[in-house]
Amino acid sequence: MITIFINALKIIFLLGFLIFIHEGGHFIVAKLSKVNVNQFSIGFGPIIWKKQRKETLYSIRLIPLGGFVSMESEDEDSEDEKSFNKASIPKRIAIVAAGAIVNIVFGLVTYFMLIAIIYKNIALAFQATGAFSLSLVQSLQMLFTGSVGVNDLTGPVGISEIVTQTVGIANYVYIIALVSVSLGITNLLPIPALDGGKIVVLLIEAIRRKPLKQETEIQIQLIGFSILIAISLFVTYNDVMRIVH
Repeated sequence: MITIFINALKIIFLLGFLIFIHEGGHFIVAKLSKVNVNQFSIGFGPIIWKKQRKETLYSIRLIPLGGFVSMESEDEDSEDEKSFNKASIPKRIAIVAAGAIVNIVFGLVTYFMLIAIIYKNIALAFQATGAFSLSLVQSLQMLFTGSVGVNDLTGPVGISEIVTQTVGIANYVYIIALVSVSLGITNLLPIPALDGGKIVVLLIEAIRRKPLKQETEIQIQLIGFSILIAISLFVTYNDVMRIVH
C-alpha cells in the first residue's frame, strides 16, 4: 500500500511539476510582453482549487495530464490593447515557444547537474549532456524518417510505468530530465494544436502580413487536436498492452 502511494506521488509530482514549468514559461513571457492572462491552470477537468488575483484566475484541476494558459483574445476577438492578438508577432512567437524552451533548458540543466554531482568533473558533465542532447535529436530524426514508428512512442501511461520502476533519487531525477526535454521537443513539432503548430501559423501571418481568418485557424487547430487525440489513444492502448504483457 505504501509503495502504491509513493509511486502515485512520484507520478503526480513529475507530471505536475513539468506541466507547471511549461505553462509558467508561457505565463511569464506573456506578462513580460504586457499580455493579459485570463487563466493559469494546472491539469484538466473539474477545478479542485482556484484563486482570482487581478485579471488572472489560477486553478488546479483534477486530471494532472496537462494544463493551459488562457490569454486575452486567444479564443475570441478583443480590442483590448493587452490582448494576445495586439502583441507583435515576435512577442507572440516568444510567448508560444516559451513553455517548450523552459522544458528543454530545465531538462538539460538538470541532467548536467546530475552527472556533475554523481561523477564530480564538470568536463564529463558537458560531454554527457552533449551526448544526451544528440541522442534526443537522433530519436526525433528517426521519427520523421520512419525508422521509429507510432508503435514505439510512449505516452503518459508508459511514462508512469517507467517512473514507478525508478530506484533511488538519481534515477528519478534522470527520468524527470528526460521527460522534460522530450516534452519540450514534442511541443515544438509543427503540428496544429501543439506550440510548434501555432508558431507556424504566426510565421504564415508574418509572411502574408495579415492574420489567417479566425474560422480557418480554428479549423486547423481542431484538425490538429483530433489527430493528437487519435495518436494519444493509440499510444495509450499500446502502453497498456505492453504493461499487461
